Amino acid sequence: MIENTVIQTLMDHRSIRRFTDQTPSEEIVDTIIRAGQQAPFATQCYSLLLSRRRDRNPWRAPLLFTVCVDSHKFELIMAERQWRMVMNDLGFLLLAVQDASFMSQNMVVAGRSLGLGSCFLGGTYYRADRIAEEYELPLRVLPIVQLAMGYPADSPPTRPRYPRDYTVFEDRYPVLQKNLIHRAMDAMDRGYLDQEYYKNANTKIPLTTGRPETYTFENYSWTEHISRKLGQWQQDPSEVIEQLRKRGFDILPKKSADRSS
Repeated sequence: MIENTVIQTLMDHRSIRRFTDQTPSEEIVDTIIRAGQQAPFATQCYSLLLSRRRDRNPWRAPLLFTVCVDSHKFELIMAERQWRMVMNDLGFLLLAVQDASFMSQNMVVAGRSLGLGSCFLGGTYYRADRIAEEYELPLRVLPIVQLAMGYPADSPPTRPRYPRDYTVFEDRYPVLQKNLIHRAMDAMDRGYLDQEYYKNANTKIPLTTGRPETYTFENYSWTEHISRKLGQWQQDPSEVIEQLRKRGFDILPKKSADRSS
């Protein structure tokens, strides 16, 4: 594989959950934000919130960024042009989440290149109403993901990834044979077991479906962990839909008018 400083920065990524007491300079913060803004975009319908309150930030991180989908401020621009938003909220959200994601990833890479580490908090939208209250967000602004960032206090190993042949499909999507599935599972599971990731974290998702527990930290690994998340949690989307509604987004079909009246 070709190597240069950019590729090395990308390949060295690891999530950091312990930070030193050192505070990044204002120049570094500005650089990370500016790099985030320079990401590809479709609409730039995002905004960025920043907290420097270590006492409240996860893992006492010196920086906590909250990336939001922001329809509010662009609707103000549209009003200046005598337009109003008619795009359905589901389509808008899918488009704007892309922009917010591109920005977030640019910030991670920029921070890493400047010696900082970071960790995403992926369930942010489940706390959207609380975050909105904290930051006094207007309607039509939806927190999507949070990013804790600071100088790393440890250096965990990089985590495994799926093999290329389970990720990249050229020209057509293949029938995934069991031997390929098992090789992909083994690549992930063996990597995490070799690092004793879940054992060291003392983390195992409890079973709630009536299955007997047959795993110990000697064989509990990534594919079982993620399967327990996706196979047990959040079957009902109503909680997410309610968070969207509270933030001014309605993804449910509009009821058609009664034509008989």
